[in-house]
Amino acid sequence: MKNLTNLLKNLVNDESGQDLIEYALVAALVGLGAVASMKGLSTAIGKAFGSIGTSLTSDV
Repeated sequence: MKNLTNLLKNLVNDESGQDLIEYALVAALVGLGAVASMKGLSTAIGKAFGSIGTSLTSDV
C-alpha cells in the first residue's frame, strides 16, 4: 500500500510531459497557420499560372 501511495505522489509531482504538450500545441498552431496561408497562396499561384497560360496561347 505504501508503494502505491508513493507512486501516486510521484505521478502528481511529475512534470516531465509538460514540455512535450507545449511543443505539440505550438506545432499544431504552426500547422494551422500554414494551412490557412496555403489557401490564399494557392489562389494567387492559380491566377498567375492562368495568366501565363492565357498569354502563351494568345501569342501563338
